[in-house]
Amino acid sequence: MAQAVLSTDLSLPNKRSGKVRDLYDVELAGGEQALLIIATDRISAFDVVMANGLPGKGVVLTQISKFWFDHFSDIIDHHLLSTDVADVPGLTDAQRQALRGRIMLCRKTEVVPIECIARGYITGSGWKDYQASGAVCGIELPAGLQNSDRLAEPLFTPSTKEDDGHDINISFAQGAEIVGEDLMQWLGDTTLQLYSRARDYAAERGIILADTKFEFGLLPGRQQPLLIDEIFTPDSSRFWPAADWQPGREQQSFDKQIVRNFLETVVAAGEWDKSPPGPALPDEIVEKSIARYLEAYELLTGGSLEL
Repeated sequence: MAQAVLSTDLSLPNKRSGKVRDLYDVELAGGEQALLIIATDRISAFDVVMANGLPGKGVVLTQISKFWFDHFSDIIDHHLLSTDVADVPGLTDAQRQALRGRIMLCRKTEVVPIECIARGYITGSGWKDYQASGAVCGIELPAGLQNSDRLAEPLFTPSTKEDDGHDINISFAQGAEIVGEDLMQWLGDTTLQLYSRARDYAAERGIILADTKFEFGLLPGRQQPLLIDEIFTPDSSRFWPAADWQPGREQQSFDKQIVRNFLETVVAAGEWDKSPPGPALPDEIVEKSIARYLEAYELLTGGSLEL
């Protein structure tokens, strides 16, 4: 099995790391400031990064995002400039080889502080909200819905973007207090437009897109935001096999559900308490999980990846 890329150490300024990605500032020819996003093979669950990763996962996530940015380029502008490592200045040949397939060179934006979530099915935190209140983010829903039921119309359910801990679901009105009524309306309309188009595309390929999340960013002197971050990947969306969908239970997902299920057995055995550091994943779990990510790529794009 190939070695997972868990971290990077480049001679580029302002490195910062999230749970999965490493980011650097880059100056392009002509002085334009850009952002280098590197999708590592780190994997997190329960907000904790595991001791080992899924070799090639960062490549799969990057290539899925690139596919979708291209797919939506006719209806919305986005931050992606290139996924070619040759376009990143200041790298050695060895670094370019190691990073091939897993980088996005992007325009730098001011991130809109709202996580934009579209839900076509009731699951996850939305299901928990519904069980407690009969509503999701202040939107009243019909009584009697089951876990993983399809909603009559997709919902825009924004949340805050928290630096530490979980994002917090908020209402449209609360979001408007943060970013203004006009921008909030644009975010909601655009989120649902993108979701609906991707949902229909995925359905033609036997996949249910249950929900997804977006981020948007602003450029100086430009009113309309750009679509940023990753889009429609198994880390930012719930994809379910349509043939296996059955309301009333949790669904099998094209994501890290295999990892989460394994970790629940570790927790149940008293070997981990969901606090850092995360345990190492057995080879069998790693292999099954990366195979699931690759399956999602192949079904969505019609292509194949060599990792």
